Amino acid sequence: MTDHLHLWLRHEIRQTERRTPILPDDARRLVEKGFVVTVEESAQRACPVAAYADAGCRIAPAGSWVSAGPDEVIVGLKELPVLPDALVHRHVYFGHAYKGQEGARDLLRRFAAGGGTLLDIEYLVDESGRRLAAFGFWAGYVGAALAVLQYRGELGTPLRPRSKAELDAQLARGSGGPQPRVLVIGALGRCGQGARAALEVAGIAATGWDVAETRDLDKAALLDHDVLVNTVLTTRPVPPFVTHDDLDTAGRRLSLICDVTCDVTSTLNVLPIYSSVTSWPEPVLRLRGGDHPVDIIAIDNLPSLLPAEASLAFSAELTEQLLLLDGAAVWDRCESAFRSAMSAAGLGREINAGR
Repeated sequence: MTDHLHLWLRHEIRQTERRTPILPDDARRLVEKGFVVTVEESAQRACPVAAYADAGCRIAPAGSWVSAGPDEVIVGLKELPVLPDALVHRHVYFGHAYKGQEGARDLLRRFAAGGGTLLDIEYLVDESGRRLAAFGFWAGYVGAALAVLQYRGELGTPLRPRSKAELDAQLARGSGGPQPRVLVIGALGRCGQGARAALEVAGIAATGWDVAETRDLDKAALLDHDVLVNTVLTTRPVPPFVTHDDLDTAGRRLSLICDVTCDVTSTLNVLPIYSSVTSWPEPVLRLRGGDHPVDIIAIDNLPSLLPAEASLAFSAELTEQLLLLDGAAVWDRCESAFRSAMSAAGLGREINAGR
């Protein structure tokens, strides 16, 4: 590791983002290994900034990372503010910019302009392509839970963060009544496992489909479920799981979809039936009205509704990789994905190669 490698944990600008990628106990581990860790103040973060100070971290005002030295590594979770226009640092976060998403080229252009690097956590993978730090289980858990509560008419808005114990108690209260037929696609992955775990708490024995079942999708069987929970994140084009024509199929039973993946503006979207994500204040969007309505839940930071549990698992995984930040193959793969995306966007020659 480079002497005194400096990590800078930034405040999240999204008001509904309560998670943290590094918890105080893991920040302490980094400090003890020789890292300098600066943590920005944040009133909405799941843990108080004083706990980071006790762990040996430096404390800085929210948003001050823009003035940090060029060698600092900025760590976050969700989107950056629109300024500065030129990004000079290495940024570790979920950039959502490699699959043609809305705004992707603008973000990559900012990195090109400043010579910075996006180390997208989604592409922090081992040799087999398995993600090494992910919120998948909790995304699936919360997504399925919200779908159940919406189906029962118990969701309530606006959504608010809570503990798993509180959410489970609400799910279990209705476990003795009539249950919907629920289909989880991607059932064997981490996200799918989380969805099935929440459904078990709710007393629902879900149908689980994975690669074998989606290779030759049985649309009739899919539409014969009340609720669909999609947990599939694909990196290559596949036929859509549900189309507008499917929603107009006579005799359709399906009335509620929870798209945990939220790949809505990507060309790889497997549910091209809606055009924007939903939110904590308005979590449900109606896709079809009339006598056979169809609603969708598509919230792109679902784990933030269980911020403590989600942060605990993720921070431990990410910290293991941050300890290897300089010179490890896992980060080389992450940077290679960035370089490929820059090249595909026609920005490769603009990158400052001097780092």
